[in-house]
Amino acid sequence: MRKIKVFNQISLDGYFADASSDMRWAHRQDAEWTAFASDNSSGGGELLFGRKTYDQMAGFWPTPMAMELAPIVAKQMNAKRKVVFSRTLSDEGLWNNTRLMKGDLVESAKTLKAEAGEPLVLMGSGSVVAQLMEADLIDELQLVIVPIVLGAGRTLFEGVKRRPELKLERSRSFSNGNVVLWYARA
Repeated sequence: MRKIKVFNQISLDGYFADASSDMRWAHRQDAEWTAFASDNSSGGGELLFGRKTYDQMAGFWPTPMAMELAPIVAKQMNAKRKVVFSRTLSDEGLWNNTRLMKGDLVESAKTLKAEAGEPLVLMGSGSVVAQLMEADLIDELQLVIVPIVLGAGRTLFEGVKRRPELKLERSRSFSNGNVVLWYARA
C-alpha cells in the first residue's frame, strides 16, 4: 500500500493561501532553501493535485521562466508522474505524465493508495488535503512554516472535524526563516 504525503507551505498564522488565494508570499529564496527544495523535489513519488493547484503548477513549471529560476526543480516537476483530481478538466492538453481522476475524490485516493509503487505526494490543494485528512488517508505531513503573518486566508484543514493525532518526526530551520516540520500518524 502506498502512503499519501502532504507537502505544503503555511504562514505563521496557519494559512496556506492568503485571502485572495495568492501564494507568492511562500517563495522565500536563498541558496540554502533552493538547495533543499531541489533535493526535496528529487524524492520519489507521484504528485497529486487538485485542479486549482494543478493549473498553477502546469502553468509555471513547463515554462522557460521556471527553467531559468529553478532548473533542477523544473526538470523534476516536469518529469514526475502526476495525478490531478478534477471533474471539470478534460484529458486534452494535460501537462506531461499526468493522469486525470474524475471520480469521487476519497474513493479515487483509496484506489491510488492500494496500487503498488512509490508514495503519493500531495502539494498545495488545500481542499483536497482537508478531505483526505477527514477521510484518514494522509500518512505524513511535511509543513514549511514561512515567517509571515497573513491575517486572513485559507487554512489547510478547513472543514476537518476529526482530530488526527500526529507525531513530530523531525524539524529543520533555514537561514531565510523557514522551518520545515515532518509529521507522521501517531
